[in-house]
Amino acid sequence: MGMSMGGGAAVKAEPNVTPMIDVMLVLLIIFMIVVPAINAGFNAVPPKGINLKARPEEPGEVVLGIDADGKYYLDKKPIKNETLAEQLKAIYDARTTDKILYVKAHNELKYEKVIDALDIASKAGVRMTGMISDQVSGTMSSVPGDNPLVSTKKEVPE
Repeated sequence: MGMSMGGGAAVKAEPNVTPMIDVMLVLLIIFMIVVPAINAGFNAVPPKGINLKARPEEPGEVVLGIDADGKYYLDKKPIKNETLAEQLKAIYDARTTDKILYVKAHNELKYEKVIDALDIASKAGVRMTGMISDQVSGTMSSVPGDNPLVSTKKEVPE
């Protein structure tokens, strides 16, 4: 019947953890490489403003970032300052309708650097620019309809 009554080896109930340790070490190495690469990139503190309409970035929008050192980032990817004109030209020559560039510059950057970038962008085919800034913390827009979290309806008592 296939059963052995002899003094054979007993069944071991110990899990084999070697494959699990291998997988964990590989994941650890991947995260050690990927996390610093994610954190590295465009890092700027835009100017603060009041009465700003909350507007999240949408897919397909082109954002030019300028950090405190004057380095350019196109959609959060670092680019060489010398190649900005040709990269913007390649993007905006392919577009037929939406030729808007959003600029997010560090608040301590000299304004002449922003003007230089805008000049390069206009020569590369950009027709309209929008500046990105942050709302002053603790404030909200006083323009009706700008604050999506604030209800403008009046409650009617029952």
